[in-house]
Amino acid sequence: MSTQPAIVLVHGFWGGAAHWGKVITELSRLGRTNLHAVENPLTSLADDAERTRKMVKQIQGPVLLVGHSYGGAVITEMGDLPNVVGLVYVAAFAPDAGESPGSISQAKPPAAFPNLAPDSDGYLWLKADKFHESFCQDLTADEARIMAVTQKAPLASTFGNAITAPAWKKKPSWYQVSSQDHMINPENQQMMSARMNPKKIITLDASHASLASRAAEVSALIVEAAHASV
Repeated sequence: MSTQPAIVLVHGFWGGAAHWGKVITELSRLGRTNLHAVENPLTSLADDAERTRKMVKQIQGPVLLVGHSYGGAVITEMGDLPNVVGLVYVAAFAPDAGESPGSISQAKPPAAFPNLAPDSDGYLWLKADKFHESFCQDLTADEARIMAVTQKAPLASTFGNAITAPAWKKKPSWYQVSSQDHMINPENQQMMSARMNPKKIITLDASHASLASRAAEVSALIVEAAHASV
């Protein structure tokens, strides 16, 4: 078995695997070469969990799962596989059994809630002209524009899909809180991270897009988790 766990990066709503670009570059610079980034359909929690599950099952040896945003719900739902050695949450949802990202958000709505717009096909978009201030206010206008134009909208119904058996109750976990997050209320992040009793919590003065704006710190947490998981 490899002494270095494979790292599987799981994206959230309004973006795809490429959202991890800066973290991939930083992890590679730090000597982590066994990297994978799943591309989920964002059609339902069951679909996304199954797609991620299939990727993890293809990997020989230990796996560290890293979820951003809704990707945290995905790793919570499917992360109890035998070869998963830990879970890292990056400004992410970590629901308990019976909870959904939607129910958590309704309880303490984030600042950008009014900037979400469903379309006639059932997809939920983040308004392009509000993307910068909502998702990634600490990135440049050009970076925000690219994210806005290339955003991957989820089916709105996915927001209400509830967790069945949370993996964080069985697997070691780490959590990064974004204190200036407009997409997941920072109070919700503090609540979710505290109750999972993680190995470590770090708080960054960052937007929801900490994986892009604070890639060095996020990558350092991932590497620390990987070291602790061998």
